[in-house]
Amino acid sequence: MADVVMPQMGESITEGTLTKWLKQAGDRVERDEPLFEISTDKVDSEIPSPAAGVLTEILVKEGQVVAVNTVVARIGEAGESAAPAPASVEAPASAPEPPPAPQAVAVETAAPPRVAPAVEEDLGPVSPLVRRMARENDVDLKLVAGTGPGGRITKADMEAYLAAGRAPAAALAPAPALIPAAAPVPAAVAPAAPVARVEPVKTRVEPMSIMRAKIAEHMVMSKRTSAHVTTVHRIDMTRIARLRAKVKEEFQQRYGFSLTYLPFIARAAVEAIRQYPIFNTSIEGANILFHNDVNLGIAVALDNGLIVPVIRSADEKNIVGLQRSIVDLAARARSKQLKPDDVQGGTFSITNFGSFGSLFATPVINQPQVAILGVGAVEKAPVVIDDAIAIRQMAYLALTFDHRLIDGATADQFCQKVKAVLENWSDQIL
Repeated sequence: MADVVMPQMGESITEGTLTKWLKQAGDRVERDEPLFEISTDKVDSEIPSPAAGVLTEILVKEGQVVAVNTVVARIGEAGESAAPAPASVEAPASAPEPPPAPQAVAVETAAPPRVAPAVEEDLGPVSPLVRRMARENDVDLKLVAGTGPGGRITKADMEAYLAAGRAPAAALAPAPALIPAAAPVPAAVAPAAPVARVEPVKTRVEPMSIMRAKIAEHMVMSKRTSAHVTTVHRIDMTRIARLRAKVKEEFQQRYGFSLTYLPFIARAAVEAIRQYPIFNTSIEGANILFHNDVNLGIAVALDNGLIVPVIRSADEKNIVGLQRSIVDLAARARSKQLKPDDVQGGTFSITNFGSFGSLFATPVINQPQVAILGVGAVEKAPVVIDDAIAIRQMAYLALTFDHRLIDGATADQFCQKVKAVLENWSDQIL
């Protein structure tokens, strides 16, 4: 018998939410086969099975938060085929089931008088005092207009009804003879019921996922922390576009993945950081912390949010190395294979909103960094060159920076360096 535990997904991670079981009790699993999904405040991940065998017992339900190293399930030996049956039959979950039965009986015995049970179904919760007043005075509660929350009948409503001298006996006379005698009542009550309590449902309530809640928290914190300013520069990407078109087929055959514009942008950003190291810093109180390595965060869009895995020592990689890292991190992010260390330690970030057709945007700084570079779509556009109109491959770069530390002039110089590297690219790719 092997215990399956909640793994520690990083030094700072102490707990996680088990979001989904990929196998059920009684299923056979192979070693390293995805077993369940977890979500932490850093990343969502699929957890592989530590052993081959049969999943005999699930100890933690979906949506439950548990500490690391907590046993969440057990896997039996491959030969223990009988093990899963007790797990499903034993089901302590069926033991707690009996309580609803006694409750149902209690309700029926507590409200036997004539039509009282049906009345409660239609009118919602009715206090014991109101029920007692109705029994003692032979009052059909369907005839009493409720003024409480949601049309609930209160003691004052009952007293007002009785004081009005309405003949309760006549209203109730048909009830003992024939239960359906309540049929004429809906005709009288029908107009009032929709006004009082029945409204069309126009909203749907859905709790945020852990990832979305953390993104929301992080974005608000970033806007509250940094003085955000964005500067936008237009870049002529024609030279890069021609080079990419020339080598993309050979590149794909040689390395097994496509060549995109993003590694060129990343390389140009690294060159600019070398010239303006203030963009590779963070603020600690009244001090500026300069980072020696350029750990480049690359934003990856997921179905349920956004994550920014990090290319470590990006300043030491060429175009091939940067493209390989981008493809690897994006693939692992979308297949929930990232580890918390993959999304920590970034010093500068790039977000490619152009992949969704956006021309430019104002990205939010990824704390504790001081800047983020946004990349717009590369599109053909008419451009004036030497007093002549030419068709060029153009893109907008939007740099959002922390104005507490970086001034507009420095930000524009940074962007002009990125622009110069891209527009005058001369390095060979293959």
